[in-house]
Amino acid sequence: MNVLVEVESVHQAELLDVSEAGPAPKRIIAGFGFWIFLLSDIVMFSALFASYAVLAKASAGGPTGAQLFDLRNAGMETAFLLLSSYSCGLMSLAINSRHQLGTVFGAVVTFLLGAAFLNLELREFQDMIAVGASPQRSAFLSAFFTLVGCHGLHVVVGLVWLVLMMVQLSLRGFQDIVVRRLHCFSLFWHALDIIWVLIFTIVYLMGVLP
Repeated sequence: MNVLVEVESVHQAELLDVSEAGPAPKRIIAGFGFWIFLLSDIVMFSALFASYAVLAKASAGGPTGAQLFDLRNAGMETAFLLLSSYSCGLMSLAINSRHQLGTVFGAVVTFLLGAAFLNLELREFQDMIAVGASPQRSAFLSAFFTLVGCHGLHVVVGLVWLVLMMVQLSLRGFQDIVVRRLHCFSLFWHALDIIWVLIFTIVYLMGVLP
């Protein structure tokens, strides 16, 4: 009986030692949660890519990718987004050195390039719909608009997020929470660039092949 009591006491002491250590720092918890969010986003896009791969040839007698896609326009979209990734990287360097002017400059360039990308994408959608290539025309077009449109929606969210972060930076400066959120935005934006490179390769480049 005494042995059992002693073991139980030791066990309770270990639990107390763990509890006294407290929870993990908020920085670690927030970072872990954000990585889970990014991974869930990647899983979602993987499902969309898989759906597109299955339906890419299901044009139902309607226009195909080879007839609709303009590689010059898609190339310009890619250039804008990759350049925005570079300016976002410069913004991150400015954040690390706590250089507010450099941070704002990088954010402005990133926003303008992202907006230019969205403008080209919306014009592409409008041109396709104008010639009757709407999402309901075929399974191929439904998969195309869903995949590319979902990425475009993420870009919109990213631009809104960036504006809000610049407001926070102007009001609160380089507080730890602001810096953490800016770095999270940077990871999000770079992830969107990687996804777009896959879209450009799988959807556009492979789509124009006979």
